[in-house]
Amino acid sequence: MQAQPQLKPLHGWPAPGALDPLSLPDMVRAVCSLFDHIADVQAWIKDREGCYRFINRGFLLNYGLESAAKALGKSDFDLSPAHIAAQFRMDDQHVLSGQRIVGRIEMVGRYDHTVVWCVTHKVPLEDADGAICGTAGITAPIDDRAPEPDQHDIAVAHVVGVLQKRFAEKWSNEALAREASLSVRAFERRFVKVFHVSPQQYLRRLRAGLAARELVYAHQPLAVIAANFGFADQSHFTREFRRETGMTPAQYRKQFARN
Repeated sequence: MQAQPQLKPLHGWPAPGALDPLSLPDMVRAVCSLFDHIADVQAWIKDREGCYRFINRGFLLNYGLESAAKALGKSDFDLSPAHIAAQFRMDDQHVLSGQRIVGRIEMVGRYDHTVVWCVTHKVPLEDADGAICGTAGITAPIDDRAPEPDQHDIAVAHVVGVLQKRFAEKWSNEALAREASLSVRAFERRFVKVFHVSPQQYLRRLRAGLAARELVYAHQPLAVIAANFGFADQSHFTREFRRETGMTPAQYRKQFARN
């Protein structure tokens, strides 16, 4: 098995060996274990490929899993519906580029198919050489003790939920702004602030991410996949998919599809 990179000391932490005999990995494990004692809080660490390396008890309960072994080494596409997993993977790519997601208001699904408004934070993790080797995140429900969430953020989160369910439909920014009950300008500005891409970029990436999984695990013709995921035709699908992934759908399928 390939050796996994060591996490870089967090800001404010001592260098390895400074607290001998307590090593940095020991401290990481100790801090991670604390998350098991905070009710309703989900915490996790993923590697660069999006596979879970650590999850806390709240994560297990939220997904209705019996043990960590049911999730460790797996990706969001193994644990969540494809449209939700695609959103998580887009977040991962943003964080792996060195950015942070701080205080995002979003709806988080539960194993019993209910949803709850949560505040989410995601940060990159660096190895000892300063290279980003993974991501860490935490999400917790908004309760009466928390500051009142911005209603515009809730409106944008609602729109994302709509897009995740109705991604194959044609959406203009005007139609999306109506879903959010905002002016087009206010909606576009707030969307970029929360998700770091424009609404149309988000929709393209969502469609491409969902189509990518279909290319790998299904045997449908490209024209059928294009129609199922909201592309005008196969040519449009090829152009937009290549813009997001650097490969045509046929190239992607050839490289990643399992026999």
